[in-house]
Amino acid sequence: MANSKRTLFLKRRLRVRNKQRKVNVGKLRLSVHRSNKNISVQLIDDVKGITLAAASSLEKDLGVVGKNNVEAAAKVGAAIAERAKAAGVEECYFDRGGFLFHGKVKALADAAREGGLKF
Repeated sequence: MANSKRTLFLKRRLRVRNKQRKVNVGKLRLSVHRSNKNISVQLIDDVKGITLAAASSLEKDLGVVGKNNVEAAAKVGAAIAERAKAAGVEECYFDRGGFLFHGKVKALADAAREGGLKF
């Protein structure tokens, strides 16, 4: 029986997240979510269960509302790096979820690295 795209995505997301949790115990997690219309990212402290910083392409001050392309992802990545520095965070691990590391997700990660975050 063939697996649906959604089932494969969920399996990939759990596999990625579980491997990352084993390796990066105690570090903060930079979690990415990508939809057809938007991209968002959160800096999460799993120990305390709180979100320290977040950025999304839905924010009007970024100037990319309604766009979901590589340029919008790069602006969101730069914004999260700036907000993470303001929160006093310099190092985290990148949780891409079930999304493949290319295109928009890669552009977001590269912009966050250029902004000063270390993965």
